Amino acid sequence: MKVQKIGQPAAIEKLESWGSVEGLPETGSVTLSGLQKIIPGKEDIDTGIFECSPGSYRRSVKQAEIMHFLGGNGSFTPDGEETLTFTAGDSFFFEANTEGTWVIAEQMRKLYVIFDAN
Repeated sequence: MKVQKIGQPAAIEKLESWGSVEGLPETGSVTLSGLQKIIPGKEDIDTGIFECSPGSYRRSVKQAEIMHFLGGNGSFTPDGEETLTFTAGDSFFFEANTEGTWVIAEQMRKLYVIFDAN
């Protein structure tokens, strides 16, 4: 199928559990869930819905990423740069190898595309 649809992604109630990541000190674990979509012939592109609970953790994605926030709010601080805040309706564009710290104040849900920008 050439077109895949995710109907009303902000309203989907049940996403697949993706486990958790250890939060930064004093924040506890951050619970992850999502819905991944595969583009036939482009399996190296990771795309879908990602959701995480409140907390703080380090970004570990090495590829470039485009994301559009469907819900929640918080911030991302790229290493050595100013903090960027987000809320539902905002979008971020990450260069490959961008490292930094997420602070999720309210359950965050986003649409994302992760790809090799080389």
